[in-house]
Amino acid sequence: MTLSGTTAIVTGGGRDIGRACALRLAREGARVAINYHSSADGALSAVKEIEAAGGAAFALQGDMTNPADVDKLISATRHNFGPEINVLVHVTGGLVARKTIEEMDLAHFYTVMNLNLTSLFLLVKATTPFMPDGSTIIPFASQAGRDGGGPGAVAYATSKGAVMTMTRGLAKELGPKIRVNALCPGMIDTDFHNIFTKPEVRANVAKATPVKREGTSEDVANLVAFLASDQSAFMTGDCIDINGGMLFS
Repeated sequence: MTLSGTTAIVTGGGRDIGRACALRLAREGARVAINYHSSADGALSAVKEIEAAGGAAFALQGDMTNPADVDKLISATRHNFGPEINVLVHVTGGLVARKTIEEMDLAHFYTVMNLNLTSLFLLVKATTPFMPDGSTIIPFASQAGRDGGGPGAVAYATSKGAVMTMTRGLAKELGPKIRVNALCPGMIDTDFHNIFTKPEVRANVAKATPVKREGTSEDVANLVAFLASDQSAFMTGDCIDINGGMLFS
């Protein structure tokens, strides 16, 4: 597997899965543009790590729900690495807060939908004009998009289900020039679950999986590298589970 000579954008690349994806793509030879919102330390340290290994990367702060910030990221990527963009990995997203329908107001619903879905729309629209034949887009959905999520996650699960549907539609619309495959992570050891999931729930989920553990950011990044490469050339429109066997779909 090699991504030598390619340019990749990873949004939400300052921590956890996004950061691991940036490092993994760089290890395969890609030049990597790392977007971050608030995780500056993680993004900048990833750039240093990539450069120390002989790769090329830069980090740029930006809100991917803001069209102006999206345009700045695309412009900076093309300025630093050339006119073509070969890989877009959209990790931007989040739960924001656990709220039931009774607790949820319209502002919260819009915030979650914009963070997870609108950001993907804006990035795809801004990036595809510069993607040559053979390029790939890898959105991040979630197991929640399949099973509705845990308590207070209706808005999040709905937005991730929409990401899965957008993935299938984009695969049809952009093929054969560009392939689009989404990931649906389950219980991955990240700040997402550090913040929003009780330790006893995490332990029970890990025990219930055939592999008897949580996933790691590196587990997910390995799959992203495969989907970004020509080794997955006959795959598009797929929403791929990576959950240790917790949910089969």
